[in-house]
Amino acid sequence: MNVHKTKITDSVLGISLNDTTLDLFESQYPVPGGVSYNCYLIRDEKTAVMDTVDARATDLWMETLEAELAGTAPDYLVVSHVEPDHSANVARLAAKYPEMKVVGNAKTFAFLANFFPGAIPADRQVVVKDGDQLNLGAHTLTFVFAPMVHWPEVMVSYESSEKLLFSADGFGRFGVVADGDSFANWVDDSRRYFLNIVGKYGAQVQALLKKAAGLEISRICPLHGPVLTGDLAPYLSLYDTWSSYKPEDPAAILVASASIHGHTREAAHRMAEKLRAAGASVTEMDLTRTDVSYAVAEAFRCGKMVLACATYDGFLFPPMEAFLTHLKTKNFQNRTAGLLENGMWAPMAGKLMGAALAGMKNITVCEHTVSIRGAAHPCDEAPMDALVSELIAR
Repeated sequence: MNVHKTKITDSVLGISLNDTTLDLFESQYPVPGGVSYNCYLIRDEKTAVMDTVDARATDLWMETLEAELAGTAPDYLVVSHVEPDHSANVARLAAKYPEMKVVGNAKTFAFLANFFPGAIPADRQVVVKDGDQLNLGAHTLTFVFAPMVHWPEVMVSYESSEKLLFSADGFGRFGVVADGDSFANWVDDSRRYFLNIVGKYGAQVQALLKKAAGLEISRICPLHGPVLTGDLAPYLSLYDTWSSYKPEDPAAILVASASIHGHTREAAHRMAEKLRAAGASVTEMDLTRTDVSYAVAEAFRCGKMVLACATYDGFLFPPMEAFLTHLKTKNFQNRTAGLLENGMWAPMAGKLMGAALAGMKNITVCEHTVSIRGAAHPCDEAPMDALVSELIAR
């Protein structure tokens, strides 16, 4: 664990606790580049701390915050989001600074009471409504509710004098915050973060983007990842694309395979090579070796996909079943899919994949399906070619 500080303005400091030893974020998403837990400190006539950090970072965060406060006490703690990686230290900070008020909405305090019963009595609560303001002196925070982005109590805060948007989990990213390289993989890391964590709630993100469009924003300050500065249009555009379930690259094709002994994967690779020969941009993913969060992100990036799966005990081979379940959970839609199944006897994968896709919105399944028996043979070339032609044409 290490600390990275970002001077956002003369009055606003970003404090990032970089967790480089966490293996799975939310106990499910691999984070080989670590993750940051961010809070922000606004110094004015009144001092506000914007959120706390994960329990894994408690001691170092408290030490860092105390040093920055230099013997003074914060007047307010603003709680944007009660998820434990951001609220774990609310009770501890409240106990250390008994005069500090805690700012949140009605749902904020209902949720905090579940995690920290009795820690924030009513006389220390500043309960705000959508559009309410908190004056700190030269700085004024306006609270904008963002329900289900991605919890019900979420709110973002807009500071009008310096045009800062404190965006809660919005515009977050996997990976630590460091000088010089924080944006190296911003799109890939943010795509995987957004689509796996917030992806289900596209309509709610669209509503928040419409609210943000009416604000003049100079910087976006998320609870994970670097502060966004400069031309914000590319970031906003990506969020619009992701939350409206449009592909970033409509012609790109993901070939995702779930193979038991390698023969289905070989057939999938043959399909990928045929698609490349036809001029397509293709990504291949072996679902038995690739974490599903990467496959979900790539499926959303592409406009088309080929699903290749072996039949297993009369059902789908579990890695494909898990992939399709995750896609449905994340509201996957508006794509074209081709199917390749493998079954030595009683093949069922094609039918089952089709049924899973039928449960998603606006998924077009190609008419041509490739069905192999054990391994691909010369007789399978023509069905593969037909599927390639149909995918390219769509």
